[in-house]
Parts: sequence; structure tokens; C-alpha cells
Amino acid sequence: MVIFKKKVAGLSSESLNRFVLRARKAARIKGTVDVLVTGSGEMRSLNQRFRGKNKPTDVLSFPSESSPNGRRRVFAGEIAISAEIALDNARRLGHSGAREVKVLVLHGILHLAGFDHERDNGEMASKEASLRRVLGLPLSLTERAESGRADSVDLQRGIARSRRTPRTA
Repeated sequence: MVIFKKKVAGLSSESLNRFVLRARKAARIKGTVDVLVTGSGEMRSLNQRFRGKNKPTDVLSFPSESSPNGRRRVFAGEIAISAEIALDNARRLGHSGAREVKVLVLHGILHLAGFDHERDNGEMASKEASLRRVLGLPLSLTERAESGRADSVDLQRGIARSRRTPRTA
């Protein structure tokens, strides 16, 4: 399911749902994925609540918890995206806001699949680059960070996978 709290020109619920399905299949995720496209204020609140960071970010992923028998549920998780940050990134990088939202969705889906670019020695970056080409998308988040084309702190350091429960040290 896709929920737009903030609209992005050229992107409908139907077209984003189709993209989510393609990206899920490409990443080999079996469960469904819900996507929220919202504003930076809500993203700031989510980032504070789940990551302890009082600033907006472009994408957060919330993997579903495993069922008691260890199997994944038919629900893979949720992704939240800031429409405003996506549009700013798109303008800066020279492509549409709709394409940027798709880049962020792919990044979020890979986090739902268990990838973590902060700890995997480039495995997520490689997978994201490969899927980006298959799905016809511009540079991925991890490629931007590695090439120095990102100027936000979140993109330079990478966006940590968010969980329903905050991490403890």
C-alpha cells in the first residue's frame, strides 16, 4: 500500500505500487511493503523516535518482525520517504522527483531485505547499483555517498536502517 501525505508530480499511488512490486521481486522480498510519502516534519519525528536523531532524513525503513517460528510474515515492512528531501535531491541531481522517490524506495527495500551499508563492506552498495541498473534508475544513495555527490550528512554517512524498537548500545 502507498500513502501520499505529500504529493510528488508525475507519481501516482498506482505507478509507485507497480514500482514497489518490481523492486520487491528484483530484491527477492516475498512480503508486501507499505510506503509512506510524507513531509520532512513527520520524517524528523520518526527519525527522532526510532533513531534518536532530531533531524529530517530522506528515507527510513521499518522491517517487520519475524514470526515466532522464525519465518517472515507476508508483510516485509514499511518505508517512509520525505517528499521535500526527495524533490530537493532530484533538482540538485537533474532528474524528476518521481525517479528520486523510486531511488529511495529501492534503498529502503534493500534495508527490508536485511542489507546494512554501514556494516556490510560494500555488499549493499553493489546490490543497489545492480538493481538500479535493472530498474532503470539514476545513481543510488550509496553510490552518491561514495562518489561525493551527496551533500547531506545522512547521505554522506549513509542512512542507518531503522527498526520498530530503538537500538541499544
